[in-house]
Amino acid sequence: MIPFDYARPSTAKAAIDAVVRDKSARFIAGGSNLVDLMKRGVMTPEKIIDINALPLRGIARTGKTIRIRALTLNSAVAADPVITERLPLLAQALKAGASPQIRNMATVGGNLMQRTRCPYFYDTALPCNKRAPGSGCSALNGYNRMHAIIGFSESCIAVNPSDMNVALAALDATVIVQGPKGERHIPIADFHRLPGNTPQLDTNLQRDELITAVEIPDAPGFATTSLYTKVRDRASYAFALVSVAAALHIENGSIRDARLAMGGIAHKPWRLRRTEDYIRRQQPSIRLFNNAALADLKEARGHGHNNFKLVLAPNTIAQTLRTLAGLA
Repeated sequence: MIPFDYARPSTAKAAIDAVVRDKSARFIAGGSNLVDLMKRGVMTPEKIIDINALPLRGIARTGKTIRIRALTLNSAVAADPVITERLPLLAQALKAGASPQIRNMATVGGNLMQRTRCPYFYDTALPCNKRAPGSGCSALNGYNRMHAIIGFSESCIAVNPSDMNVALAALDATVIVQGPKGERHIPIADFHRLPGNTPQLDTNLQRDELITAVEIPDAPGFATTSLYTKVRDRASYAFALVSVAAALHIENGSIRDARLAMGGIAHKPWRLRRTEDYIRRQQPSIRLFNNAALADLKEARGHGHNNFKLVLAPNTIAQTLRTLAGLA
């Protein structure tokens, strides 16, 4: 790890100003991802701006919105009564995401910014367009079992590793950020990026912007019928091969509304809007769910080692929906 300067501002404006002044500076909160990347030489910030002194903790329900401030710990969100009662899908995803020790350090804002766990990104001896643009993608012809089957490009086939992000995508969250020009609201669907020709850019957050909160619509119809399914190699502390965040609003035997997103298959959380449309206003059935599971994956393509995901992904969607509807 290279030497770096350290600052601990007490206001959001001071933190943002520090990053504006120094292009090599980076914000740090729990550090559960950034410190790993610094140790491996993947990221080499010359100045660290510790934001833990900022008043950015807490969860509040206001009207039809639940607001989670950016420095709230993952463990606190997963255990909060408002979240477990109104947004159990988010609590389930967070509990599936990491060990208790990491959840006690990781923050909501940091989880949103979590970088891929592609081994070629972490290995500085090998080419990686995300780490060194223009150097090539080692995963394309390498061991790519964990990699993307949709939304990828020839520049990068890495996946977003966060479980929380998948739940937030299904729940139509909005990310609140603050920068030198003031505050802006970014829908979660627009926050993370597909790789395209710029795989080094994971999000649409500007370098001098600070995440201050996440807002999620309070949709009580989904509270009692939601499920996060994570398929992984071992039962704990493993990244998803594929995952599904699903919530159904079933009324009078019909699916009034649906929210679905997938993880482990793309560079960003993948919202399953075609699947939602397919099952909306329909009566739950095994046949309906099996057919619907294919709707968003028609363009999916494997890269050799991850071809199994082409079967695993729709099977996981269908199984999650069957379980939610009591048809498992």
